[in-house]
Amino acid sequence: MKELLHNKWFRFGVWGVLYLLWVIWLGNYWWLLGLIVIFDIFITKKVKWAFWKKNYKEGEKHNVWLDWLDAIIFAVIVVVPLNIFILQAFRIPSSSMESTLMTGDYLFVGKLAYGPKLPERPLSIPFVHNTIFGKKSYSDLIKRDYRRLAGFGHVKRGDIVVFNFPHGDTVLSKLPADDYYTHVRFNGREYTEKTYGPLIVRPVDKEDNYVKRCVAVAGDTLTVRDGEAFVNGESIDTYPGIQNTYAVETTGSSINPKILEDAGVQAAGLWFDADLPGYPAMSLTAEGVRKIQAVANVKQCTRNVDVYPPDYPDSYLMLFPFAENFRWTRDNYGPIYVPAKGDSVTLTLENLPLYRRIISVYEGHTLEVQDSTILIDGMPAETYTFEMDYYFMMGDNRHNSLDSRYWGFVPENHIVGKPRVVWFSKDLNKPFPRNIRWNRLLKFV
Repeated sequence: MKELLHNKWFRFGVWGVLYLLWVIWLGNYWWLLGLIVIFDIFITKKVKWAFWKKNYKEGEKHNVWLDWLDAIIFAVIVVVPLNIFILQAFRIPSSSMESTLMTGDYLFVGKLAYGPKLPERPLSIPFVHNTIFGKKSYSDLIKRDYRRLAGFGHVKRGDIVVFNFPHGDTVLSKLPADDYYTHVRFNGREYTEKTYGPLIVRPVDKEDNYVKRCVAVAGDTLTVRDGEAFVNGESIDTYPGIQNTYAVETTGSSINPKILEDAGVQAAGLWFDADLPGYPAMSLTAEGVRKIQAVANVKQCTRNVDVYPPDYPDSYLMLFPFAENFRWTRDNYGPIYVPAKGDSVTLTLENLPLYRRIISVYEGHTLEVQDSTILIDGMPAETYTFEMDYYFMMGDNRHNSLDSRYWGFVPENHIVGKPRVVWFSKDLNKPFPRNIRWNRLLKFV
């Protein structure tokens, strides 16, 4: 067996078959030329492919710089394809998915779940997403259209999904974390670009990564009633991590911090109002509500529900589709149909705000309205047939999540992958070493 494993023809056969399977998966048969390289590495050995490596004589002192160079090149050769096709590291930057995913969680995102997307801008600095030292980390010299390789499945209702932020195609250089389109709606395009510009335009695969739960897939109809989400008439709020805010009234004193921590309440952003007395907006899961209601100095725990008109800042200018006639709030939203590839919809001036960005941005058509007539690519249109599947995403922390209720549908070509494991987690509000969440290390999602 040892001789077989070291046999050059056996090793060439194994690596050749693996490489061939990868080429078939990739679907670009020009890459078959790489078999020549593999043949030379194991059989003919005419070319020194690792030209940077030095063969040391026995007892010769190693060159530290060359050893570091070898390690870096090896990491690039191995990790970059792994990052593109298999796994990608990701950090949870906000509380929108608490308490399912916590701020400070470090994840590995599996790309085989839905199939990896091939890079649209392949000339890019490894291990960074879209910026490095304040500058963009990729080149527009080579541009490719969207293409996804075969995966193990498709996005399902209830999946936690990592995706490119749909409004991330245009970014304000002075406020890169903000939604450009929100600023334009509130402040106007000219003021926004003059004050916070210049603008940065990004391709789909270089838009910022977000993570939410898919609450409705293509073809579904979503409704949120009094804070509870329904899809096709059935409640979907059965996941234990989902939390909402509650007005917690006490007898006058605050609740012991240890009790709050046991109920899963995050101290950051929590405040006690002596006039209530109590907590106007405590984020709680269903289990957390039961624990808080059992506390001796708690009088009542009432779920906060937004009714129309929505509380500030959730005006119609914040909530998708940004049209006043829909009269929606974050807790009473819809019904809204999630477009599916091949489905057609009748277009009217009333429902056009729902599909405007799909038609003009995601699917690349010109869209105009002239004298109450809708024109697509210059032709009058009474219906529209969708070219992609779309999804509706919401954060489990329902009252602290900017999600599809605020920027609309997520196109299929924005899907990145599925979180698989939390490999590290730290509480940003605690000092080391108490900030390490040991119970979340190597936790499968």
